[in-house]
Amino acid sequence: MAKHKKCWTRRNFLKAAGAAGVGSMIPPLISSSNASTNAPYLATNLKTVPTRPFGKTGIDVPILSLGGSVDLQNSLLLLKQAVRWGITYWDTAHSYGGGNSEKGIGKYFGKFPEDRKKIFLVTKSGAWTLKGMTRQLDQSLERMKTDYIDLFFVHGISSIGELDDQTKRWAERAKSDGKIRFFGFSTHSNMEECLLDASRLGWIDGIMMGYNYRFMHKDRMRTAVDACTEAGIGLTAMKAQSGRAVKTHSDTELKLAGRFLEKGFTQGQAKLKAVWENPQIASICSEIPNLTLLMSNAAAAMNTTTLSAVDMRLLNQYADETCSDYCAGCTHICESTLADSIPIGDIMRYLMYSRSYGDHERAVAAYRRLPAGIRKKLGTTDYSTAEKRCPQKMAISTLMREAVRKLA
Repeated sequence: MAKHKKCWTRRNFLKAAGAAGVGSMIPPLISSSNASTNAPYLATNLKTVPTRPFGKTGIDVPILSLGGSVDLQNSLLLLKQAVRWGITYWDTAHSYGGGNSEKGIGKYFGKFPEDRKKIFLVTKSGAWTLKGMTRQLDQSLERMKTDYIDLFFVHGISSIGELDDQTKRWAERAKSDGKIRFFGFSTHSNMEECLLDASRLGWIDGIMMGYNYRFMHKDRMRTAVDACTEAGIGLTAMKAQSGRAVKTHSDTELKLAGRFLEKGFTQGQAKLKAVWENPQIASICSEIPNLTLLMSNAAAAMNTTTLSAVDMRLLNQYADETCSDYCAGCTHICESTLADSIPIGDIMRYLMYSRSYGDHERAVAAYRRLPAGIRKKLGTTDYSTAEKRCPQKMAISTLMREAVRKLA
């Protein structure tokens, strides 16, 4: 019997997947031989998330990491279920949730101390001074009720020059004291340059960077990832679903929605699977604030179905069509044109928190941490040269003024 061919109109897509398209439907994590191949979820025979080697550390980590940028103090059930499904790479930071993310993990370890040895625990410091990093590391250890951190990141660098020989000696001392096992950094800006430069240092164990279907196939990113792989650096992808473009529901997006839903994927799940197509990426760090998203992302990780060449080609086409709505983090290009030190990339990320994550409160809090003098200049600065040089052709002036209106 011939299959009935669905026409994936905008209405069908919105009804089936929701406008956000971030894998919000609840997928069962059991195999189902009777399930239709057109069912909008991912059934799987696997019981736990697969693992991959993390660089040269000798540690295997799950390909899905639990991103804990929210208050985890009331999330013990979420954390326990993550352990059951093998999502044992937990990512947090000293600043997340005003400290309540780390405190929530500490609350969990206090209740389930035997689970500490199962967890690859990552935290980050944005202190930017060695004394500040020491203070925050000690506070993180106390909050999380643990004697050591598996991987400690300097948070959010935009140039490898922000790490120096003193940073190296600090990391070596923290390792010898048993406070950390591995050391590295996270980066949202100028990522390719940061990765390439880190590959030459010889003392970076792990890096977390923005990496998704929008630019994972670009030559510069491929070269950077290859260099880190050759150097034995473990790589974790963040922002793997790339947020949501402003101009949604293009013809290509509707084609993608139809293809993925007929295969049993949501768009969000498919975007995760696109990143996992590259075995050089050890893990995807995904912000997981609730059980629904945990189930969806875990199902995508456990399902062994791969994306086809046509799927990947459509994703690339969609990325090209909507590139002007997505900041690729190449801030050395745009920010260098301005008379004042305005962090365009950071502000773009705050807008993404509000638009794509639906976390307006977080966006506002981050925006308000900007120096008052910078916030005052945002709406009156001339961004015309920055716009001309932007490879993504983003409307930087319009977006900066939107930030002033919506986040002030």
